[in-house]
Amino acid sequence: DRQTFHGPVAVRGPPLTTSAHHCSSSTAAMVRAVAVTLLLALVLPFLVTPVASLTFDVAGAKNRPVSKVITLLKDMLKQLEKEAEEDEEIYDKMACWCTTNDREKTKSIADAEARIEDLTNKIEELTAVSARLNTEIKNHEKEVAENQASLDKATALREKQLAEFNAEEKDLLESISALKAAVTVLSKHNAAAGFLQIPSSHVLGVAATLQNELSKHASLLEGVLTRSERKAAAAFVQAPQDYFDAAPTFKQSYAPQSGEIFGILRQMQETFEANLAASQKEEAENQKAYEDLKTAKEAEIAAGQSQIEAKTGELADTDEKNAQAKVDVEDTKASLSADEQFLMMLKEKCQMTDKEWEERQKTRQLE
Repeated sequence: DRQTFHGPVAVRGPPLTTSAHHCSSSTAAMVRAVAVTLLLALVLPFLVTPVASLTFDVAGAKNRPVSKVITLLKDMLKQLEKEAEEDEEIYDKMACWCTTNDREKTKSIADAEARIEDLTNKIEELTAVSARLNTEIKNHEKEVAENQASLDKATALREKQLAEFNAEEKDLLESISALKAAVTVLSKHNAAAGFLQIPSSHVLGVAATLQNELSKHASLLEGVLTRSERKAAAAFVQAPQDYFDAAPTFKQSYAPQSGEIFGILRQMQETFEANLAASQKEEAENQKAYEDLKTAKEAEIAAGQSQIEAKTGELADTDEKNAQAKVDVEDTKASLSADEQFLMMLKEKCQMTDKEWEERQKTRQLE
């Protein structure tokens, strides 16, 4: 049961592996203290005992202090290995968390930057569209106002023309009616053998009508009556009875024939009727021209107003999208800033974790 050997005894344990995350300096000190005690337990017996007389008691060695120390060291080694495994597991999870969040935040930052660029371009485009629509709306409003002003002007002119025509038509109709009455009076007393005696009131009425129409429509009759006809008409107006006495007088024998007065009245009537027809024709043409202009202007005004309404709606939609894009870009910038700060913190924390892990690894190797 006892073995004898010469020379110093060396004891070697299993190689040290990584220690646990929670291994402290007191543990390392304890290990060193145990190692020193073991060394002294091994060396001291040889210092007081001759080498030749050394023997080894295998059965008793198990109960010796050195064996207990070795057992303690082995237990401590197992504990350190267990803690190292746990620490490595925690580190792996931390490393995974760092990698995952780094990747996700980096992608989120890239997406945010791309979105900000897209939103910025969209804002520029919408701003340009808004400016264009505002300009187009103002131009349409100007066109509508011009067309409305043109229509109002044409309407005012048409109303003026119509008022003038109505007054002229009324005047000509009255004149034509008066001349017709005068011609009728003369024609009733005009016989083949000459003029019969005409009541004085009728003669005076015919003379008054002739005088009134010559005076009122002098410009219209300019160039219609000859000089001799005007002289005859003037003479008749001055002394109408001399032309229609029962017994012809010397003056009547030299005066223009009554038939000439009849002819003058008929000529004046025809002139007024022709002028009335021309005025009515012109009025019809003016009315048609106005209606055509009114139809065209109203169509242009309606088209312009339709454009204004459509582009006003488009402008409102564009401005709403632009405002929303500006809100989105501000929100995205805020999110980007938060992600950048988080990523910076993440990198710092993960770098610190890696550094601490490396330091623990070195410490475990030493232990």
